[in-house]
Amino acid sequence: QVQLVESGGGLVQAGGSLRLSCAASGFIFRMNAMAWYRQAPGKQREVVATITSGGYSNYVDSVKGRFTISRDNAKNTVSLQMNGLKPEDTAVYYCYTNARGAYWGPGTQVTVSS
Repeated sequence: QVQLVESGGGLVQAGGSLRLSCAASGFIFRMNAMAWYRQAPGKQREVVATITSGGYSNYVDSVKGRFTISRDNAKNTVSLQMNGLKPEDTAVYYCYTNARGAYWGPGTQVTVSS
């Protein structure tokens, strides 16, 4: 079955960096788009970044120039490099794919202190 497992979250000061990773299994990774979403307390889940099977990426305006999504098809992983973190980036971050249906990982907490 499809499985997504995130790692790399934590507590960081404003201006700092974190790198999230998502290990994927149960589907043909290289043929599917992947995405990172986040959900802050009291807010709706929002898409942060997407990457197509061909490596084309897109970002929500609030993270453009600070976050970079990448994928390693040999390792079945997708990553999110987050630089210049702000307190408003605090959220649970989720890995997502719609391969064989919509699947989410359990999420990883990112907390940015001011």
